[in-house]
Amino acid sequence: MSANMLENETNPPRQMPNMAEKQSAKNADDLPSPEQQLPEIVIYSHSGLMYWWPVWLTGFICAGITYAAGRPFRGDDAMLAIYPGSGLGLSYITILFLTLVITSARLRGIYSVVALLSVGFVTVFLAWVGWLDNLAALVPELAVHMNAGFYLVSSTILLVIWALSFFVFDRLTYWRIRPGQLTQESLIGDSAESFDARGMLFEKHGEDFMRHRVLGLGAGDLRLTTAGAKKRTIEIPDVLFVDKTVDRVQRLIAIEPSDLQI
Repeated sequence: MSANMLENETNPPRQMPNMAEKQSAKNADDLPSPEQQLPEIVIYSHSGLMYWWPVWLTGFICAGITYAAGRPFRGDDAMLAIYPGSGLGLSYITILFLTLVITSARLRGIYSVVALLSVGFVTVFLAWVGWLDNLAALVPELAVHMNAGFYLVSSTILLVIWALSFFVFDRLTYWRIRPGQLTQESLIGDSAESFDARGMLFEKHGEDFMRHRVLGLGAGDLRLTTAGAKKRTIEIPDVLFVDKTVDRVQRLIAIEPSDLQI
């Protein structure tokens, strides 16, 4: 037996990988890594309490002014700090009722601007003709005085309720948007509902200027319309920074999952 034959028996020839194995290895390399995630946007819908921040903020400011410039007043059980003028109390009540009216009565689009201009015009007209003093004289004993404790306690309670609503309860249900998919998720009950984001229309609803722009600092309502034979319209009210959110969502849903190089 020759030396070449002995070498072939000792080291058998290697088998070349077939095309199926090559394709399988290539597909394995193209699979996304478990550590990588698709880009996504999370949208929270807030309640009407989100717009009540001017009330508790004004209350804390009034409490500070009353503590700093208030006069001592003997109560039944203790000394109370009360601001001498009634302008501070009237300012707090005005902010309170304006917030109540703005958050309760919704005027969208041009109607909110017309209402704001109308109130301003009537106020300026009454001041110009000198009727504001006559209206104030109808209530000669008008005096509103609240002690610092009232401002502090009421504002603290409202702040706690506002914070729980904004940071806890409003985040129990949210919308998660990824390329090609929109999902409504809930932290309680572990429920989820998914929609195909391809062809879905995202648009900002008609805005209430006073509610969304003034109190909401750029908030707004979103409207989603699904594509396909069975179209569905979904309303997501009171979303913060709605203009920026709409722009980000429109750019994200335009991406196909297959276009992502992971």
